[in-house]
This record gives sequence, structure tokens and C-alpha cells, in this order.
Amino acid sequence: MSYRVDRDRDVNGRPLSSRPRDELGRPLARDAVGVDPLPEVIDLQPEEALDLAQDLLRHGRPFQAHEVLEFAWKSAPATERSLWQGLAQIAVAITHAKRGNTAGAEAVLRRARSNIAPHSADSPYSIDVPNLVGWCDTALTELPNSTAGLGTPQLKLVKATACACPANRCSCPVSSPPAGVRSRTGSP
Repeated sequence: MSYRVDRDRDVNGRPLSSRPRDELGRPLARDAVGVDPLPEVIDLQPEEALDLAQDLLRHGRPFQAHEVLEFAWKSAPATERSLWQGLAQIAVAITHAKRGNTAGAEAVLRRARSNIAPHSADSPYSIDVPNLVGWCDTALTELPNSTAGLGTPQLKLVKATACACPANRCSCPVSSPPAGVRSRTGSP
């Protein structure tokens, strides 16, 4: 017996998730209030993607940071794809750790380290690859005994400026995405 579930779909007929999500990407009840989702299309320059991902990580939203980094990975030149994939995997590992999935976090973190380490000499876009490799090594050592998760890595050599978040009313890119972040319809 088969049945069709009525759900929201994009212009190509692919299903969309209309359920709200928590900061770790887990679906919530339809009537629950979740975090604001990222748009379906994220068209950012690499530096903008790094800044937005860093802000999302700083705000405890590693699942959304992974989505931003995944868009950058998929649109990167072939020579940079493993670096961007590794950055996205770091965000995924943080998500797994925050969800309590230590084994998953460790496995993804090992792959992340393997993907970013070969880029240590070039560090494009001011990505602090040597620091991130060290962060992965430390996280892999501490993860099995940690109940606090992985913390927040610094993605770029130049330290990001502090967030200008007043109490519960953030004005940083997490709540006001850069101009290149578009809605499903393609409009800003």
C-alpha cells in the first residue's frame, strides 16, 4: 500500500521541509518556534561565507554554518573543494557533538582534518588552516571525555570582530544575512 504525503515543494517538485528546526537542525513540531532558516540559495563570496559561518558558529548554530560552508564547497574551484568540504565537516562534527553523538563527531572530525591539512601551506582567503588542524587534533583528543562539546574554532587568520548583539536582538549577519543570501524565489 502506498500513499502520498502532502508537503511543500520547490519549483522543481523537490520536497521542502516546512517544519521549524532547532539550532542543531533537528525538526520540531509544526506549531513550535524554531530558529530562522537560511534561504535555499546562498550566493556569497568565499570571505563572506567564512564570516557568516563564523558568526553562526559563534551563535551556537553549527548546522546552519555547515549549510553555508557546503554552498561554498559546491561552488569552489576543484583545487579548493577539499578545503571547503573539510570546513563544512568541522561544522557537522560540532553539530554531532552538541547532539551527543560522540562517535559521529569523531568520525567526521577525522575526515575534516584529512581534508583541510593539505591546504596548510596556502591558506586561501585568510583561512587559518594550521590553527584548524591543531583545533581538530585537540578536539579529537578531548572529545571522548568531554561533556561540553567541541567549542568554536576560529576559521580565519584575522580574528572576527565581536558580535554586536544586544540582549536577544542580534544585528550581526546571523539575523541580517549579507546581500548575496537570497530567498527561495531568488530575491533578497
